[in-house]
Parts: sequence; C-alpha cells; structure tokens
Amino acid sequence: MRKSLKSISIGLIVLGFLFLTASFALASEGASADTAAFTKAIVVGCALIGAGLGVGLGAIGSGMGIGNAASGGSSAVGRNPDAQGKIMLTMLVGMAMAESCVIYALVIGLVILYANPLLKYVGM
Repeated sequence: MRKSLKSISIGLIVLGFLFLTASFALASEGASADTAAFTKAIVVGCALIGAGLGVGLGAIGSGMGIGNAASGGSSAVGRNPDAQGKIMLTMLVGMAMAESCVIYALVIGLVILYANPLLKYVGM
C-alpha cells in the first residue's frame, strides 16, 4: 500500500511540475494570432484536465473514507449491538463530512471550467 501511495504521489508531483513549467516552455516573444489561439487552447485543455483530476481524486478519496466509516461502523455494531444508535449516528455524520469534500471538489471543478480566472490573461 505504501509503495503505491509513494508512486502515486511522485507521479502527481511530476505532473504538477510539468503543468507549472509549461507556461515557460510555451512563452514566446512574438505574439501572433496563431500563438494566441494555441495559448487559449492550452489553458482550456489544462482546465479540463485539472477539473477532471480534481473531481476524480476527490471522489476516490471520499469513497475510500465512506467505505472505511461503514466498515468501522459495522464492526462496532457487531461487537456491541446495544450501542447501535450512537454508532450509526456518528458514522452517518462522518460519511456526510466525507461526502462534503466531493461537493467542494465539484464546485472547484465547475469554477475552473466555467468561471476560469486565467482566461482573462490569455485574451478570452
């Protein structure tokens, strides 16, 4: 498990580094119409990729958290059936908090797609 998390985090760091350095690689001194259209396409494409990755990773993390909460709640109720009401209430509140993270990721993804603040810098 740790090796896969390490490789995923290294991959995300490399991907982030590539996205951060892409603006320097694409910068040019002469701004022609083709360059402006290409820059707009790159910004929109990166916004689509970023929104998809953000919502996807948020959903994966929340799904893992909700599954962990359901597993722990089921185990706790199996060990102590008399405390089912308190355990279920706490479990459902934890699941709602995990699900709210997906909603925040979705809102940020929609802002990136439809109200992208970077588009004013590329002339859209």
